[in-house]
Amino acid sequence: MSRKQATALAVILFLMLSALTLSGCGSKSGPKYLRVSVGAEPETLDPRKSTGIPESTVQAQLFEGLTTLDATNKPLPAMAERWEISPDGLRYKFFLRPGVKWSNGDPVTAYDFEYSWKTTLSPEFGAKYSYQLFYLKNGEAYNKGLTTADQVGVKALDDRTLEVVLEKPTAYFLSLTSFHTLYPVPRRIVEANPKWAAEPKTLIGNGPFKITNWVHNSRIELVKNDQYWDAAKVKMPKLDIILTESSSTEIAMFDNNQIDMGENAPPAEYPRLKKEGRLQISPYLGTYFFAFNVEKTPLDNPKVRQALSLAIDRQAIITNVVKGEQRVALAWVPPGLVDATPGSDFRTIGGDYFKDANFEIAKKLLAEAGYPEGKGLPAIELIYNTHDVHKAIAEAVQEMWRKTLGVNVRLANQEWKVFINTRSKGAYQIARHGWIGDYADPMTFLDMFETGSGNNDSQYKNPRYDTLIRLAKSTGNQEIRMKAMHEAERLLMDDAVIAPLYFYTRVTMVKPNVKGYHRSVLGHVYFKEAYLE
Repeated sequence: MSRKQATALAVILFLMLSALTLSGCGSKSGPKYLRVSVGAEPETLDPRKSTGIPESTVQAQLFEGLTTLDATNKPLPAMAERWEISPDGLRYKFFLRPGVKWSNGDPVTAYDFEYSWKTTLSPEFGAKYSYQLFYLKNGEAYNKGLTTADQVGVKALDDRTLEVVLEKPTAYFLSLTSFHTLYPVPRRIVEANPKWAAEPKTLIGNGPFKITNWVHNSRIELVKNDQYWDAAKVKMPKLDIILTESSSTEIAMFDNNQIDMGENAPPAEYPRLKKEGRLQISPYLGTYFFAFNVEKTPLDNPKVRQALSLAIDRQAIITNVVKGEQRVALAWVPPGLVDATPGSDFRTIGGDYFKDANFEIAKKLLAEAGYPEGKGLPAIELIYNTHDVHKAIAEAVQEMWRKTLGVNVRLANQEWKVFINTRSKGAYQIARHGWIGDYADPMTFLDMFETGSGNNDSQYKNPRYDTLIRLAKSTGNQEIRMKAMHEAERLLMDDAVIAPLYFYTRVTMVKPNVKGYHRSVLGHVYFKEAYLE
């Protein structure tokens, strides 16, 4: 071997060793982009159709509404650079930023917003969240086929001006315009391909990131959207969304440096993660509950529902299963929402509606329903979506009902998309459920049980309840509104339409070097300005 050849070989070996060293460093420190586990495979990424938190987390990176929420849940200008509101609170005029574009370079226009909102309301479209646009003039009438789309109170005056007319003054309407149901969709793309939101090539958004790959039930890959109006603030070149319903898989990925953040750590790991400084527990405006299908025997008997609810030891579930500093839910609406008087809390004013683990009353009610000690009561099925914690809660409640009431309960788990469909169709007896507020007002919890609501999975129908909700929506007088909503909540609890278990907290495992993101108590996580330190 010549000296020249030996020198060349030495250089090659040096480069190979350097590459291995750099590769080893990379595996230890992780890539320079964020990897986040959000839970289940999204049911859909069409913002007009989705209802779940995994979907809304992904959509918050791909889309942007007229407004966005800051860290204190205050609406800030987003697609709209400014707006004007009429003195009577009924007419809004939004002015879009100049030059805003979709991720494919097409302009985002006021006509896209008008198209999106009206198709969401369309009776044929079947959006479960269509009622979030009933605040628009004739929105509900159009959804029920009583008028035409051109009578709905949203109209593009030109490319950059959107006029909105409401049925009644709505104090939280600006916040609603940040919600995913009110995101725009690209009309040209959607009309050309009804399945536009199912494939990365056609899923066009207007948010800080755009989608490049979607491996179903595994991961969604996002990259920085250079067409985004505020792209200069987007620090991450890439964002990987990991999809898994297994908390054991998620914690293994976190410990092996395969993800930087996860929303589904096993509760048994909380003490360790907290000691390591890698656990965050934050406020979360939501309630975990069981939904009773009030049209299915024997759940059509309110005393059976009341007995089942009172026979749950909620504190035991928090202490032994979920372990995330949650609070026992003895009502429906969670704490953290202002009542009529500034500084007051709706939950504090409303108080509790029953006692936790009231076993003797539960037994008495079941006997009054005709099933003393559970005798004669047919087996009941409780369904839940596949997840370790939901399974553990279901098993704990199953045992409580068996031991206390003599009730035989079968458990069945379903994959997320199947589960959502089963629950929305009312093809169940009892179902695990959870609800996170869409905006900061008690109405976001109470109007879901109106007759005909797309999220009224319990199939509840109560004319008095509907009247109270309509009253609370029809006035700007906060005392009248809150009184009506308190009465509606009492009806819901007296009828035992649901069995609330606990008020959520948001428990997240996150590495200390993840910075710049912010989380809303409404469940949204914004990674626009996130970075790795």
